[in-house]
Order: sequence, then C-alpha cells, then structure tokens
Amino acid sequence: MTRLVSLVLIVALGLLPMLARAVEPDEILDDPKLEARARAISANVRCVVCQNEPINTSNAGIARDLRILIRERLKAGDTDQEVLDFLVARYGDFVLFKPPFKPETWALWLAPFVIFAAGGAGIFVMLRRTGQRDTAGPEKLNPAEEEKLARIMQSDNPEAES
Repeated sequence: MTRLVSLVLIVALGLLPMLARAVEPDEILDDPKLEARARAISANVRCVVCQNEPINTSNAGIARDLRILIRERLKAGDTDQEVLDFLVARYGDFVLFKPPFKPETWALWLAPFVIFAAGGAGIFVMLRRTGQRDTAGPEKLNPAEEEKLARIMQSDNPEAES
C-alpha cells in the first residue's frame, strides 16, 4: 500500500510542472509540428510585461496575445525567423532573450565584461596597496634601542632592565 501511495505521489509531483504552463488549451494548434515550432519560438521571446520570463510561462495578457500572434503567423506560413523578425520590428530587440550583437546592443552585451574587468582591476589595486604596506617591514631600531634590546636579550631577567 505504501508503495502505491509513493508511486502516486511521485507521478503527481512529476506532473506538477505541467500545471504551471501558461499556454492555454485554446491556444494549442492542431498540428503538433507547428505547435512544437510555436513553443520553441515562444521560449526565446521575452514577456514585455514580466521582462525576465518567456511568454510560454507568463500569464500576462500581452504574453497570451504574443503566443496567439506567433501561432497565427506560423499557420499563415511564416518561417521561424520571419516570426521573430516581425516581433522585433514591432517590439524591438528587447523582446528577444538573445538580442543580436550590433551597435545598438553593444552596451547590453559588453557591460558585464566591463563591470567584471573594473571589479578585477579594483581588487588588484586594493591588493597591491595592502601588499606594499606589508612588504615595507618594520622600521629599523635606532642605536639606543638596539643597545637596550641586546641587554634585555642577554639578561636573565628582562624586567629588571627597565
């Protein structure tokens, strides 16, 4: 009996992510190949409201509209690239999770590297400054201090030298 309950629980937990899908049943195309293409395109299209969520999983109204638009364009005979080009023309490169590398998006693509390099340079400078302080070593003793130190080290009772 416990094995059966465990099996049912495992199957239920395995199916749980499928419930989170935002694609509505009325959006699904009859042709499985077109539906697969629509889902592949939708996975690479950013919800313009949710921003970091693909339209496949977004419940926003605009995401639903975009999913329907993609399916309509595919049914009309557009290629995957034509659908993406249409979305970019309408919403800009922002709608793509991987925008093209062009002058308008250089900051987007290069900013992480610039920030990483600036952070690395800052850490290098900080370590170099602290390293210079540490390598300077202690100051030399003057002759009177050296003489006192020599007497203390030769003495059996260092407290008596004060």
